[in-house]
Amino acid sequence: MSYIRFRKHYIHIPHLVLGILEFVVLFAVFYLLTLILSFVGVDYAPVHTDILSAFLFALVLSCGTLAMGGYLVMVQESISSLFFRTLVAYCFVGGIGLTILYVMVPAADPGSSNLFWAVMLASLVVVLMRLIFLRIVDSEQLVRRVVILGAGDFAGGLLAESEQNMRALGVRILGCISDSTDPTVEQDKLLCTPYDFYEFCRKNRISEIVVAQQERRKAEGGWLPVPDLMECKLRGVEVTSALDFYERELKKAKLAMVHPSWIVFSEGFKASKSRAFAKRFLDLAISLTLLVVMLPFIVLTALAVFLETGRPILYSQKRVGMLGREFRIYKFRSMRQDAEKDGKAQWASANDSRVTKVGAFIRNTRLDELPQIYNVLKGEMSIVGPRPERPEFVSELKEKIPFYDTRHYVKPGLMGWAQLKYPYGASIEDAKGKLEYDLYYSKNHSLMMDILIMIQTVEVVLLGKGVR
Repeated sequence: MSYIRFRKHYIHIPHLVLGILEFVVLFAVFYLLTLILSFVGVDYAPVHTDILSAFLFALVLSCGTLAMGGYLVMVQESISSLFFRTLVAYCFVGGIGLTILYVMVPAADPGSSNLFWAVMLASLVVVLMRLIFLRIVDSEQLVRRVVILGAGDFAGGLLAESEQNMRALGVRILGCISDSTDPTVEQDKLLCTPYDFYEFCRKNRISEIVVAQQERRKAEGGWLPVPDLMECKLRGVEVTSALDFYERELKKAKLAMVHPSWIVFSEGFKASKSRAFAKRFLDLAISLTLLVVMLPFIVLTALAVFLETGRPILYSQKRVGMLGREFRIYKFRSMRQDAEKDGKAQWASANDSRVTKVGAFIRNTRLDELPQIYNVLKGEMSIVGPRPERPEFVSELKEKIPFYDTRHYVKPGLMGWAQLKYPYGASIEDAKGKLEYDLYYSKNHSLMMDILIMIQTVEVVLLGKGVR
């Protein structure tokens, strides 16, 4: 097993181990370096503050790595990209965090020279450790070997997504066991149907069978070897539905596999008054803090919009909120005044000609979203939740996408899980892709997940992801 479950969330052990190792390395680098530099008389910091300083240093930089998506994308990056991302996480995100921290806790400040050398040395050591770690996790001795029962479109989609996302999770899909005479996956991915499933798993060191069949009834052309699967499970081989596998490994609900009974009987999709109260308290605390901290940027953004294109500075639209109730959302205007002069709602497109120069900048930096703090204070939105959509689009999407209305059973938010995981949506197919992540959030949302989304949204803002 390469994961543990904590409060409805699957945490992959490779990422958890890497996070712990990095924290220990950051702590050790800072602690030992400051001791050495203090001993030789460089930017002397009292020794009794070193443990506290090292702990806070490691904590802030670890959050910087999480904010920049360092654990999830490192497998897809070159050494230079990995080093650059680490420098941004440590020097920029971590630098801002440490600056704020040292203002509040001056005794933890080790001095600028100590801090500079600690960050540089930590960056080199951590990048080297990540490369070694990837080699170990990706080795055949440690990967979790998985076989798919099914060879139709479900299995093909799972294979395609696993190639892109699962190497860093320590998962290796060996292939597909066909459940029909007309498989659609590539021939080199097909495995012979075993006579004895458990013996096949034992010889090939299979730790999990993922059931990804289009049909399971013989009358419909399907085939499900229930006795064999029961034996495998009872003898220690995990048997998982493809929908649960998607949820656990890729943190989304595959829409083509979702059925009403999954929503009714699965663990999740629970409304809680205590959680709603705690979430509302957190929304108020964070939105008021944001309002105070971002007030200078709010004033400057309003001035820039006015100087370029005049009034109105704010732009409002009707959006669909919790339980389908409509409300008016506010943004700084980023398009021309006549962007929808015919009165018809339009999807934003890539390099949209309606976007002004100031508008392009405030969209990239998400400054155009700041007026929505008002919607959060009113209780119409939350800090974290599915992004609210326009009523004109919702009516169309509800007709064409199954289960689309389920996203309206949680309060919409300034930032969301789908915004982290999926690029900007400007079509029905994009809306389907985003809904898979919104369904995952609706099923598993918690305060811990909200905090993780807030931290990881830093990367979206800094790199301008999902902007049109």
